[in-house]
Amino acid sequence: MKKISFLLLIIMSITACSDKENNLFIKGHIKGLKKGTIYLQKIEDTLLVNVDSVMIDGDANFELGDYIESPQIMYLFLDKVDNTVYNDRIDFFAEAGEVTINTTLKNFEVDAKVVGSTNQEKLMDYKKMMGRFNDKNLELIQKNFEAQRDENEELILSTNQDFDRLLKRRYLFTVNYAVNNKDLEIAPYLALSEVFDANIKYLDTIYSSLTPEVKKSKYGKDLKSFLKERRKNEKLEQKVEDQ
Repeated sequence: MKKISFLLLIIMSITACSDKENNLFIKGHIKGLKKGTIYLQKIEDTLLVNVDSVMIDGDANFELGDYIESPQIMYLFLDKVDNTVYNDRIDFFAEAGEVTINTTLKNFEVDAKVVGSTNQEKLMDYKKMMGRFNDKNLELIQKNFEAQRDENEELILSTNQDFDRLLKRRYLFTVNYAVNNKDLEIAPYLALSEVFDANIKYLDTIYSSLTPEVKKSKYGKDLKSFLKERRKNEKLEQKVEDQ
């Protein structure tokens, strides 16, 4: 019996030591929400997991928390039991400290205002510019559709060339944006999420520009591992071509 008690004590001590105190504190308000459950989520080993939650019943204010090693993308998911899963999740760049997220029930994702994260501010600026690229891309899609409908080969070729130029501009803008924010975790994040399939020299440029602290961050380490794997695969492809 004493041995069992001693083992239980050891297990409890190990568990207590492994649970780190929260260093991320999220608070906010969802205008119009009367009842539902709010989940704080993040990616762990490629899986989306819940790390904290709070039930709302009348009071639309909420508080959530977690421990994070370094700034990373996290998600605020609202389960209001209406099967609209994709419209009820806000992605944001979480940083240690206090982050405030205010939004509305009607436009949960679109109306979200996130305050307290420098990386989030930079991410929103980046998304605004990407919106312009996306608008131009839609224009080209429409133009290309009309050219194919009219069997205008010259215009089809022209729009395809415009597509290629727009994609190159988008990639170059992303690389430059990352390099200009080399002291923030958004730099390696953009490399991994937006230009992962670009020429490896661009990814190398981003990684080489990172500050030592950012290289040690979650996305800094992920980018280093990704580059290592890319180089390995490209060498294998070259060997096959040379045979």
